Amino acid sequence: METTEQIKEVVRQKYGAIAEQPESDGCGCGPTSCCDQSRPGLKLEANVPIMMAQDYKELAGYVADADLGLGCGLPTQFAHIKSGDTVVDLGSGAGNDCFVARAETGETGRVIGLDMTPAMIDRARKNAKTRGYTNVEFVYGDIEDMPLPDNLADVVVSNCVMNLVPDKQKAFAETFRILKPGGHFSISDIVLNGDLPQGLQHDAELYVGCVSGAIQKDAYLQLIRDNGFTTIQIQKEREIHLPDSVLRNYLTEAEITNYRQQERGIYSITVFARKPVRLTDSKPAATACCGPNCCN
Repeated sequence: METTEQIKEVVRQKYGAIAEQPESDGCGCGPTSCCDQSRPGLKLEANVPIMMAQDYKELAGYVADADLGLGCGLPTQFAHIKSGDTVVDLGSGAGNDCFVARAETGETGRVIGLDMTPAMIDRARKNAKTRGYTNVEFVYGDIEDMPLPDNLADVVVSNCVMNLVPDKQKAFAETFRILKPGGHFSISDIVLNGDLPQGLQHDAELYVGCVSGAIQKDAYLQLIRDNGFTTIQIQKEREIHLPDSVLRNYLTEAEITNYRQQERGIYSITVFARKPVRLTDSKPAATACCGPNCCN
């Protein structure tokens, strides 16, 4: 079994290789993307489309050079970002969601991208510098231990990244920590409905392709609840169809039929949740508690 650090290193190396490709080469979230031509040991057939990424082109702030097709949703579209907000993008890649968020938060806002792949940070910074963006910054760091202060963000977004994090409990705890009281997140991610075949779920290439790190939808939502978030809602949900030609790499024909009949599958969801405002967040310490002279 792979250790946490081994999983992170696989993700770092694969996404680093994607980041270093020519800027004109968009890739895609999935093992059959154009990036796979150079990946040794690939088990899946070439040119079999697995549609995970969604089209950003109509969103304000879209930067083609920053769109590597690695997402599975449009979290910034649902994030209710306001002018002047501080927005943090977890797993910011080449900066696409950060630049879309910047268009929403405006010149008075601040956008911070966090990523653990140095090559992605370099590419994102280059994209920001080329366009003269002074209120967008990119920070190297781990989502499980973010190098960011408490109560920083009005809004957190993330696109098909949390499922790649080995310790999702820590990741959501850190998300809660960096959000301001009353702040919220909008996260697009991959979840499962029913168990995937073991070979399919744990293949290293699929891990980087946004599938094998995914957990059950109910467990994912429970993690969010367990970390203190409220007002949880699914803003968008869609099934990710795996064609039989892909499943045949892992399953017999009889197993594929059984897989379809049980309606198991992979889904992209965009989830909203809020960090609640506590009494102590809105009142001075002297009057926040219910003492003998303040409850009458």
